[in-house]
Amino acid sequence: MKHIYITTPIYYPNSDPHIGTAYTTCIADFLARYYKQRNYDVFFMTGNDENSIKVYETAQNLKIDTPTYINQMAELFKQIWQKLSIEYDKFIRTTDDYHIKTVEFVFNKLYEKGYIYKSHYEGWYCKSCETFWTKTKVSENRICPNIECQKPLEIVKEDNYFFRLSAFQEKLLKFYEQNPETIFPKSRYNEIVSFIKMGLQDISVSRKNVEWGIKVPFDKEYTIYVWIDALTNYISGIGYPDNFLEHYWHNSYHIMGKDIIRFHAVIWPSILMALDLNLPKKIIAHGWLTTPENQKISKSKGGDMFNLKNFVLNKPNYLIMGLRYYLLREGSFGEDIPVSLERFQQVYNSELANNIGNLVSRVLALTQKNLDSIVYKKSEFSFIHNFSQKTINDFESSVENFEFSKSMDSLIDLANFLNKKIEENRPWELANDKESLNKLMFELIYGIIFIAKLIYPVLPYISSKILDQLGIGDLNIDEKVLDKIEVRYRESLFPVLRSNADMV
Repeated sequence: MKHIYITTPIYYPNSDPHIGTAYTTCIADFLARYYKQRNYDVFFMTGNDENSIKVYETAQNLKIDTPTYINQMAELFKQIWQKLSIEYDKFIRTTDDYHIKTVEFVFNKLYEKGYIYKSHYEGWYCKSCETFWTKTKVSENRICPNIECQKPLEIVKEDNYFFRLSAFQEKLLKFYEQNPETIFPKSRYNEIVSFIKMGLQDISVSRKNVEWGIKVPFDKEYTIYVWIDALTNYISGIGYPDNFLEHYWHNSYHIMGKDIIRFHAVIWPSILMALDLNLPKKIIAHGWLTTPENQKISKSKGGDMFNLKNFVLNKPNYLIMGLRYYLLREGSFGEDIPVSLERFQQVYNSELANNIGNLVSRVLALTQKNLDSIVYKKSEFSFIHNFSQKTINDFESSVENFEFSKSMDSLIDLANFLNKKIEENRPWELANDKESLNKLMFELIYGIIFIAKLIYPVLPYISSKILDQLGIGDLNIDEKVLDKIEVRYRESLFPVLRSNADMV
């Protein structure tokens, strides 16, 4: 059996998840479901980074003790992911005992091997994005060089523990030159290689006298910094070091936004090399979701017109599925993608309500009315087999090349094809020719079952709903062995949206 390990970044729970957080997580869930459906042994992990200073300060500002706050936020994240049909195998929290033990083990091992050392640090620090910046990266205005942040920096002077990142410059360059497919898209690969060639400097991996977080095992004055703590989740979550599920690690896919690609493609691989572990198979960086005015949607900048928490917790399942579809459908994966409620309504109505939803409703209604809800296998499959095989090939090729919008084209093409067959064969005129009508309707329903199985990774609830209306309880059923199909009931999959008021 083939194995695959799919991860999101672990999210800061200093505020509610927003549409950008959902975007990353829906992509990961889509891939996990896709590979599970193709008989891979999949391990899909997401979770929360709870040891951040920002999380501690948020709890303090709310006058809630930090453990209580992070527990509440973990439950909120899980609740939202459940409503979005995110089917993870593990939800990791950096306050979990097993993670803490792994972080301590990693820090000790890197220290013993000489990759972590103690020295004096004096330089610029961004409290907001928890990043140390060298003098060469900081301009005269003394604001954070991170384009997403750009908040004032502060001078930090303290003894710290450092990781010898500089020792891995040539090793990283050699690895990426030999394995350019590791980083997706190509533009991010070029960015990372250029960044490494500019020269890597050792980085601070501890903070002094910080109350919240994991302590350096042999020096309790210091707290382990995010690069060792948070990044280690990818291996602590699958049992490193004592119960390491290496069969997953050998085919690991890290999915993240482009703003944290350098941490995952420079610092993390260097730590793995120091630990003598394989590097990730894929480091996949998507672009930002933006407002129509090209403003990044984020915690710091806002702009989430969907109001994710309210949308997901209070809207019906068909709208939540519509959001999953829209996030995968819109734009070109890897680039920045403008999103809006108006565009969501347009895509939802044209592709889901008036195409896939209308197709299923028409076919089931005609079968109920003219064939007593039952069709029998007396079809030569004159039109569906060849087209369905082409659809599978196109869909799989697009997904595995991270062309998610193009993969949605395959679904819509198949629905369009079946709708066209209805118009060409005019089944409403065959009411008195039961044999011809049965052949046609069986093949159309066969095609609908095919669509239900194909849309499962992006629209799992709708997939189950279609099959349930046809009395089919097993997603993995081989439709070729069905001798008859009975329409049990008919229910609208995607009611048409008339205005923004239906969505907010």
